[in-house]
Amino acid sequence: MESIWQWGLTVIIWMQSMRTPVVDAVFALGSFLGEEEFFFLLFATLLWAIDARVGFRIGVVFLISVYINSLAKELIAHPRPFDLDDSVGRAEPGLGYGLPSGHAQNAVVIWGGLAAWRRSTLGWVGAILIALLIGLSRIYRGVHFPTDVLGGWLMGALLLIAGLAYGQGIAARIGRWSLVAQLGLALAVPAVLAALFPDRGAVTAMGTLAGAGCGMAIALRRLPLDAGGALWQRIARLLVGLVVLVGLYVGLKEVFPGEASSLYIVFRFVRYLLLGLWVTLGAPWLFAVLRLTRRPGGHPLATSARA
Repeated sequence: MESIWQWGLTVIIWMQSMRTPVVDAVFALGSFLGEEEFFFLLFATLLWAIDARVGFRIGVVFLISVYINSLAKELIAHPRPFDLDDSVGRAEPGLGYGLPSGHAQNAVVIWGGLAAWRRSTLGWVGAILIALLIGLSRIYRGVHFPTDVLGGWLMGALLLIAGLAYGQGIAARIGRWSLVAQLGLALAVPAVLAALFPDRGAVTAMGTLAGAGCGMAIALRRLPLDAGGALWQRIARLLVGLVVLVGLYVGLKEVFPGEASSLYIVFRFVRYLLLGLWVTLGAPWLFAVLRLTRRPGGHPLATSARA
């Protein structure tokens, strides 16, 4: 491994030798496209203003990807570049181990999923370029070895292929279950997975998945899940939804116990469960009350013309 790490450090130093303000800005953007804040905005836009089916499907695969990535990092326990040479980068809170790169893995899952939905050559070219930018940005910033990024791309591709191959069939079967069975599945599986591996990132993903799954199971029976309508309706839904989402995100963080508490992981799960509930149930309900929806939408798990 020493020789691989040294090779990786050589690549990082070579990339950083090209440093300019413009290159810094480009790779900073690339790194941001893989951050939690960006994904909140992306999925909210998909669910509330573009296509609820696509947003929910890709969101589920993404959250599973986050859990698997967190687990893989802990099992492999691969160091970061700055652990070996602090001149190439600096430690950031919560980074943990490095292999596989979560940014690279999730980039393939998300942008590949969107490209598969669009079913166009241009969409795939764009997805590949964005995944490349995100992966290279992590090397340039000295937080990942090239092998971390390659591992992330590979893991993301495997999850994307599995999601495209089996996701629709699994979703169709679950869609025929009773509400009680769907709620039980949505709560039990994420809760068990979070208990088995109580890592912050894994708990965040599973809490969100539990809330989003429960919310969607209820919403598709009770609410109009419409992401269409006039442009002003889409923008209004997005603005209203995001204002409440940010308020919940900040407010729950302040109210719930911090990391020093022995119950921190439990409350973190609950916190993100509530955020997931807002995205798939609370927000659509509020949109209906405010008459920001155009018409009742279809089952988000059902086959659509483009999905």
